[in-house]
Amino acid sequence: MTPSTLLPAPAPADGRPAPAPAGASETGVQLALADDLLALLRSTTTESRPDEQLEALTLAVAADLPVLLWGEPGIGKTAALTQLAASLNLPLTTVIASVHEPTDFSGLPIVGDDPAVRGVPMAPPQWAVELVRAGRGLLFLDELSTATPAVQAALLRVVLERRVGALRLPPEVRIVAAANPSASAADGWELSPPLANRFVHLYWVHDREVVVRGLGGVWPRAELPRLAPERLPEAVAFARRAVCGFLEARPTLIHRLPSTETRRGGAWPSPRSWEAALALLAFGTAASVSREVLALLVRGAVGDGPGLELLAHLDRMELPDPESLLADPASAELPVRGDLRQAALEAVVAAVGARPERARWEAGWAVLVRALETGAPDLLVAPATALAALRRDDWEVPEAVERLVGVIGIAQRADRSVGRAAAAADAGPAKGAGR
Repeated sequence: MTPSTLLPAPAPADGRPAPAPAGASETGVQLALADDLLALLRSTTTESRPDEQLEALTLAVAADLPVLLWGEPGIGKTAALTQLAASLNLPLTTVIASVHEPTDFSGLPIVGDDPAVRGVPMAPPQWAVELVRAGRGLLFLDELSTATPAVQAALLRVVLERRVGALRLPPEVRIVAAANPSASAADGWELSPPLANRFVHLYWVHDREVVVRGLGGVWPRAELPRLAPERLPEAVAFARRAVCGFLEARPTLIHRLPSTETRRGGAWPSPRSWEAALALLAFGTAASVSREVLALLVRGAVGDGPGLELLAHLDRMELPDPESLLADPASAELPVRGDLRQAALEAVVAAVGARPERARWEAGWAVLVRALETGAPDLLVAPATALAALRRDDWEVPEAVERLVGVIGIAQRADRSVGRAAAAADAGPAKGAGR
């Protein structure tokens, strides 16, 4: 090929456009068809279906808490945020934290006419100006774990105070970030503890069924939690009672900075993160979310250990009062979950043992009968055995025991109790003395 063949063809002398090269029209047709094919590939729909991690993300966004999604590269974090913004009808602003300078978040100083009087304002970047102009939106801070420590420091005010330079982001702007674990991040840094403690940390993993259906064109729909208006005061009161009661019992967990740098870059307990956990608990209660979703959120706010302890404390709060059960066994409402039901029955036995009286002992058996009528019998073995051991020699065995003997396998102990009762009856005056 000679150099002259690389030059454009000269225009005709009469000024008319040069004729299109041979095959140009065919190329345009093929590019248009390629665009049509790409449009079909990108055309997807959504469906309402259970997705715990997406539900947790949406609830945290509704609670106006900054969320940090942790996940391996290519796991779908960015796609989830894009779909979330579309579902919530929020304009999405994506900022790649790792390619920005600190001044892109703290603002660039601009010297005006009279800096001694007017000061030096910090000019915000264009993306922040556009967010303020829109008045609402979803700010997505991507690749947070590959941002330099200086950029992470500049992000502190953005995440907590919603300030970018001299601008304050509108309240309708929500903040979500994404990061790769240090093992899979390109030239990454651990998150600084002050920045990490400002986020609710959610660990994003792929679900086989979600991926397969999504590649088939149907993704799960992100939906805001449905808050019941009549439950709002109750939800706030419950959340405050739960968190405050737990921290009164475990004061050492109010603030506990992890000992390792890696764990400091995740969720850990502090007054700030407990405040976030309280808000998430209130939102989750008002929206009646599942325990699994609530566990993701609470652990993402204060860490795995403290979060699991708080969840166990919530279980204890939900247990019925044993004295109320003993007062009206026939209408006793026992928990459905097996572990909570057994704990409630053990609490009834403990209450009888703390104040052993014949009427209370018989009421305890009535509660066990109620449990037999409404749940699995295998949970009754331990509490029935413990309750039988509380019997005094002069207490007759109630009829309720007969209904339980064949089911829970305490026939031998019941027979011994009946034998002792018969012996006490033969003794005469001692019979019924415990009434």
